[in-house]
Amino acid sequence: MTLPPNFARAVDLSSLGKPKVENSGPMVGIEVTPANLTTEILVASRTKPVILICWSQRSPESVEMVSTLGKIESESGGAWILARVDIDAQPQVAQALQVQSIPFAVALIKEQMVPLFEQNYPEAQVRLVIDKVLALAAEQGIGDAPVEKIEPEEDEALAALEAGDFISAEAAYKKLLNRKPSDPFAKLGLAQTQLLIRTEKLDPLVAKDAADKDLDSIEKAINAADMSVVTGDIESAFNRLLDFIRSHAGDEKTKAKDHLVILFALVDPADPRVIAARNALANALY
Repeated sequence: MTLPPNFARAVDLSSLGKPKVENSGPMVGIEVTPANLTTEILVASRTKPVILICWSQRSPESVEMVSTLGKIESESGGAWILARVDIDAQPQVAQALQVQSIPFAVALIKEQMVPLFEQNYPEAQVRLVIDKVLALAAEQGIGDAPVEKIEPEEDEALAALEAGDFISAEAAYKKLLNRKPSDPFAKLGLAQTQLLIRTEKLDPLVAKDAADKDLDSIEKAINAADMSVVTGDIESAFNRLLDFIRSHAGDEKTKAKDHLVILFALVDPADPRVIAARNALANALY
């Protein structure tokens, strides 16, 4: 990884403007400094993928993300390394990484930086991202790809989906989540199955036309957004609900926001369309 020429210049993230939050205990992961970034962290990435998270005591969201990553790393059996950059204590490192907001996470594989995400995400989605990092690293000869374990309820759900029985598939995924509430594949499978249930009897062109003609109907907006996701037009789905949120208030605005969050769960959290839509949602709400 080639460091920018302005490596020694401090980065200004004072716009965070939040008071520091108290730590409940020691921080997990390796603390990154200008000295060990090249001598330890980058060197380690030659043999194991490194997840590097930039955080600040002034950002509760970033503190939470560090904790989430620490939990996942502790359960990984040493498959990857967690490193953390306190942007207040190590502004030179933050500048080198070109950090604009926190939490900010990248993966390091063979000294090459792979952007991951720039905001807080639920644990299930973070696990999916890390699995992709491990798979990418394995393709480059670093470590092993995660072994996918098929749960019996998942087998049941997949068989039901193959038979076109979406209701039984939904029940199977819910049963798995009752047993393993944090299972990311069960959460994704349930979200996908419920999308199929909602759209089974809808026609994409009819749903879009109905929503375009009645811009005040949240039900029609949701139907059209769902069909856009089914047909692969993710950006249109997000934009339709964002437009509705901006132009409405009360319960209907809340329904649109809640459904948009449901659709986020169907897409890779590192997808630029999700990141942009999440930022737009925050702006629309606040």
